[in-house]
Amino acid sequence: MLVYLIAFVTGLALLVGGSDRFVAGAAGLARIFGVSPMVVGLTVVAIGTSAPELLVSAMAAGAGNPGIAIGNVVGSNITNVTLVVGASAVAVPLVVASQTLRREFPLLFAVSALAWLLAADATLSRLDAGVLLLAMVGVLWFIVHTARQAHGADPLRQDLDARHGVAMAPGAAVARTVIGLSVLLVGSRLVVFGAAEAARALGVSELLIGLTVVAIGTSLPELAASLASALRGEPDIAVGNVLGSNMFNLLPVLGIAGLVQPFRLDPEVLTRDIPIMAVLTVVLFFMCVGRRGPGRVTRGEGGVLLAMFAGYQGVLYAAYGA
Repeated sequence: MLVYLIAFVTGLALLVGGSDRFVAGAAGLARIFGVSPMVVGLTVVAIGTSAPELLVSAMAAGAGNPGIAIGNVVGSNITNVTLVVGASAVAVPLVVASQTLRREFPLLFAVSALAWLLAADATLSRLDAGVLLLAMVGVLWFIVHTARQAHGADPLRQDLDARHGVAMAPGAAVARTVIGLSVLLVGSRLVVFGAAEAARALGVSELLIGLTVVAIGTSLPELAASLASALRGEPDIAVGNVLGSNMFNLLPVLGIAGLVQPFRLDPEVLTRDIPIMAVLTVVLFFMCVGRRGPGRVTRGEGGVLLAMFAGYQGVLYAAYGA
C-alpha cells in the first residue's frame, strides 16, 4: 500500500509541475506562430490546464479502469465548481462582470446536456467520443468568435491580452512544451497505477477513487490558477478558468478516453454524480450572473460551495461504505 501511495502522490506532484511548464511552452509556441493573446488564453491555456485530466482519463480507459476515467471527469467538474470557486471566493470575493462569461454559462449547460445524453445508455462508444470531439471544435470556434466581437471592451479580453501578450524565445517554448508533456505523461501513469492498485488493495470501487482523490488531484492546477487570478484581482479569469476546464473535461477529455477504449459507465454516475454536477453548475450560474449589474460570489457563498464539496465527499464515502 505504501508503494501505491508514493506512486500516486509523486504522480500528482509531476502533474502539477508538468502542467505549468506545458501551458507556458504551448502558449509561447502559439504566440510565435502569431496567435493572438486572447486566443492563447481562451484555448491553448485552457486546454493545457486540463492536460492532467485528459492524460489520466485516457490512460485509465486504456488500462481497463473506466471507473477512474469517468470518475476523474465528473469528479473534477464538481471539484472545480465547489472547491476551486469556493476557495477563490473565500480568499477574495469574486465580482463577475464579463459578458463573455455570461455567454459561456449557457454553452456549458449545452455541453453538459450533450455529454449526459450520449452517456444515457451507460456506454461511451467511439461514435459518442467522436461527437464530443467535434463539439469541442465548435465550442472553440464559438468562444473565440464571441470574444473577438467584444472589440477590446470586455474585461476578460483585456486580462487575456495583458497576460499572454509577451512572446517567448522559440527554443525555450519548445523545451518547456516537451519537458512539460513528458512530465505529464509520467505523472499520469503513476496516478493511474497508484489509484487503481490502492482501490484493489482497499477493496473499494475505482469509481470512488476517481471521483475523490484522483479528481481532486487533477484539479490542483485549476485551483492554483484560480486562486492566483483572484488574488491578482482578475475574477473573470478565476471563474472563466473553471468554466473552460469543465467544458474541456466533458468534451476532449471524455472524448479521447472513449476513443482510446470504449467503456461502460457505472449506473451511479448517471443517477447521482452527473445530476449533482448539473445542479452545482446552475447554482454557480445564479451566484455569478447578477440580475441587476455584475454578479458576485461573496465569501459567504464561497463558504457554501466549500460546504457542498465536503457534503458531496461525505455522501460518496457513505454510499460506498468507505
